[in-house]
Parts: sequence; structure tokens; C-alpha cells
Amino acid sequence: MTDITIYHNPDCGTSRNVLALIRNSGVEPTIIEYLKTPPDRARMVALIAQMNIPVRDVLRQKGTPYDELQLGNPSLNDNDLIDAMLAHPILMNRPIVVTELGARLCRPSEAVLDILPSPQQGAFSKEDGEQVVNAQGARVASH
Repeated sequence: MTDITIYHNPDCGTSRNVLALIRNSGVEPTIIEYLKTPPDRARMVALIAQMNIPVRDVLRQKGTPYDELQLGNPSLNDNDLIDAMLAHPILMNRPIVVTELGARLCRPSEAVLDILPSPQQGAFSKEDGEQVVNAQGARVASH
């Protein structure tokens, strides 16, 4: 059994597309709606380390208190930024997916294909109609 976890926001189209791509691989993931159940500090730090990306890359600006909290200030360190995400989970960019092959911030949604252990089981198009996977389960080249 493949164990996949998605830190998901059901109001986010990218997050919904990633969840659908995971399901298209034949796996029902563990879904953590991070706005209802945010990760604690240790889990947040571990996720960022697993993704091997800067903390700033995990910060979401659009539709969040990013500007109000002045999180673009270069004097803020990683702990300050993590504190802000813990206090305001909406600042956490999404979706984050964890599989046996690694962890990834899946933006764009097809980035999840790089860490899914099982192949796609059929064609898949995003909510906007863009085809990502063809009928043979192969990734379609992006435009």
C-alpha cells in the first residue's frame, strides 16, 4: 500500500487538481486540510527540510496577510517566517504532497507526477481543461 499525504485546501483549484492526480494513480491519500489542522512547528520544519526549498518559497502572498505582516522584510529569519505560518496557516503555500519518493510543493499541479510511486491509470485534465495525462497514462508535454 502506497502512503501519500497531501496538505490540502479544498478551496484551491491547484490543490484539487493535485488530489485528483493522486487518485488517478489509484491511491487514496491521507488528506490533511491544513487550515483546519495545521502542522505543528516540528512537522512544518520537517516538511520544509524534506522539500529542500527555502522557507520563503513556502509562503503564500496572494489572499493572505503577507503584506500586512510585512513578511517580505529581508531581516526576517526562517523562524520568524515559520512563526507567521503557524499563527496564520493561510500563509502556507499549497498543496504539499509527501510520498515515499519525497515531498514537494506541487505548483504547478503536474509537479506531483514526479513523486507519485504509481503511474497514472488514465487520461487526466485539470479543472481548466488543460490535459496533463493522455489516455495511456503518459504525461502530456506542457505548452
